[in-house]
Amino acid sequence: MIKKMFLAILALGIFATSCSSDDDNSISTTAELTLNLNGLEALGNDYVYEGWIIVDGAPVSTGTFTSVAASQTFTVNAAQLASATTFVVSIEPAVDPDPAPADTKILAGDFSGDTASIDTGIVGDFSNAAGAFFLRTPTDESGMNNGNDENGVWFGTPGAPPMPNFVLPMLPDGWAYEGWVVGDSGPLSTGTFTAFNLADNAAPFSGASAGPPVPGEDFFMNEPVGETFPLDIRGRTVVISIEPVPDDSPAPFVMKPLVGVAGVDLAPALHDFNQNLMSLPTGSVTR
Repeated sequence: MIKKMFLAILALGIFATSCSSDDDNSISTTAELTLNLNGLEALGNDYVYEGWIIVDGAPVSTGTFTSVAASQTFTVNAAQLASATTFVVSIEPAVDPDPAPADTKILAGDFSGDTASIDTGIVGDFSNAAGAFFLRTPTDESGMNNGNDENGVWFGTPGAPPMPNFVLPMLPDGWAYEGWVVGDSGPLSTGTFTAFNLADNAAPFSGASAGPPVPGEDFFMNEPVGETFPLDIRGRTVVISIEPVPDDSPAPFVMKPLVGVAGVDLAPALHDFNQNLMSLPTGSVTR
């Protein structure tokens, strides 16, 4: 009898311990973070997006992703997520030996309660974006006008020398502006730049003479397949994009704050850019 009572008490104790253990395990150490995106585009094969929460001033990765679906969920540490103050999205190499965020941070926002609205303010404030361009071919002139100014586009106000007129923020490390003209077969780059009063980094289509101290391009040489040079810029769309650095895509990135259409008038006439702020991605995060 005593033995039976002892076994019953022992079984009851084991049951109680098991219940207590189950209760402890029911307190999860992980939580879900839901990311909603609007307007972000897929990257090339060499790069991925990565989410970060800022906890006590330090970045903590929430995972990488390549899909830009409207909504996706990540499992993260519950305590860290609860104490996070900010959410950031960066562009990272697909094979990345560096555990820290890259300079190419594209979206960010502070948490207010359990949500954060994220936008491209970490790249710059483009709310007042403006600028203009003119049609001229300085790399074919050698000191004189050859009557073919419709074949070149330059960003600024014509003069001797031309002067910059962009109202754009200076970009942080990891980003550069790039000019484009939409040709017959697609967009043609005029080169990347970070300063408005200097030539851009490339002259793939221009003539032999030096260009002016503003970004731009003449379209005379090395025409791509599907294009006929010299290219008449009149009536064509001209774009300023914001590109990640480094950039593995030959196409314009999704952020295109300025878009204009070249008119028929040549320099000294100016053609204005229009704001295209709808191209800037946005999103929200819920924890």
